[in-house]
Amino acid sequence: MKIHEYQAKEILASYGVPVPKGIATTTVDGAVKAAEQLQEDGASLFVVKAQIHAGGRGKGRTKKNNAKGVILCRSVEEVREAAESLLGDVLVTIQTGPSGQLVQRLYVTDGVDIEKEFYLGILLDRAVSKNVIMVSTEGGVEIEQVAEETPEKIVKAWVEPGMPLQMNQARTLAFSLGLEGDALKKGIKFIMAIYNAFLETDSDMMEINPLILTPDNDILALDAKVTFDGNALYRHADIAELRDEAEEDPFELEAQKYHLNYIKLDGNVGCMVNGAGLAMATMDIIKLSGGEPANFLDVGGGANVETVKNGFRIILDDPNVKAILINIFGGIVRCDRVANGVIEAVKDPEIAEKVQNVPIIVRLQGTNAAEAKEIIDNSELNVISAVLLKEAAEEVSKVLA
Repeated sequence: MKIHEYQAKEILASYGVPVPKGIATTTVDGAVKAAEQLQEDGASLFVVKAQIHAGGRGKGRTKKNNAKGVILCRSVEEVREAAESLLGDVLVTIQTGPSGQLVQRLYVTDGVDIEKEFYLGILLDRAVSKNVIMVSTEGGVEIEQVAEETPEKIVKAWVEPGMPLQMNQARTLAFSLGLEGDALKKGIKFIMAIYNAFLETDSDMMEINPLILTPDNDILALDAKVTFDGNALYRHADIAELRDEAEEDPFELEAQKYHLNYIKLDGNVGCMVNGAGLAMATMDIIKLSGGEPANFLDVGGGANVETVKNGFRIILDDPNVKAILINIFGGIVRCDRVANGVIEAVKDPEIAEKVQNVPIIVRLQGTNAAEAKEIIDNSELNVISAVLLKEAAEEVSKVLA
């Protein structure tokens, strides 16, 4: 689960991680009031930040007003202008894609002075099954770019499962950033605090970019990106309440209601598959056939009439879908049962109307695959059967031709 920057900073601050002062708002007047309040607390510069669930906001631009997603302001009046240019506009960044995301919320923060910028990230290194903390002197730069161009500038420390972060590890990481004296002490304290926050909140990832050193030798999280393990949210009701469904894809939200694993993509062939590995293989087949996958949809091992119906509804709500490829392996579930489920689903009045001009290719392999093919072939519906993956790919090519 993703959250906004202002929410992430509130959580980090509760664990003793230093962050600049800031106030979130959904209106222009609210942004002005926030700046005035920060001014009373001693701020002379302000930063107005668009709050969307995507990175690269500082380099992004809005479609209508061509405004940056992060704007430095030198007065309260400039804060008003920045808020007016962002709210209600669509911000396009490297992570949103060309469609962008609507800006509905802003975060007005104290424009602190910056001496140096660093990078800090924490996530699970799946290759070794350990949490890894990464730091770099190349703050403000995408970590992927640093890893590609100057990998030697990324310093990592792995934490043993079940063990806390060791003080000497935090010291090594802070020292690698070139910190000295009081700044070094604060850097160590910062790293220990943020790792504790990562563990205690069951986070998937915490990224501070940039992590900054101020002229007063303070260490602050100038930006914060945090995602949480959805499977652990039952332990964190307070974090679950931070979910902003307005930032999520409506198709994915609908799929979650039916316990379907769905991710929307930009292609023209809808996929309905059981098993994540088979879903990835199916998407590859679609691309090799000259199409582009419109989604990733895993209906699980126990595909039945209801799951197939719900899968159809979600896939067909995407106007870009020109064909549907159903690729089911009959291991836990028999292929003939899946075939009957597909037929029943396609006969459903709501779905039947939508699939009139959308060819459906069904590839069933496994238990009772021959019987399943016979059921599909005798259905007299706009459904094409296939046994081999190659046959399914050829049928996809035909319907897209």
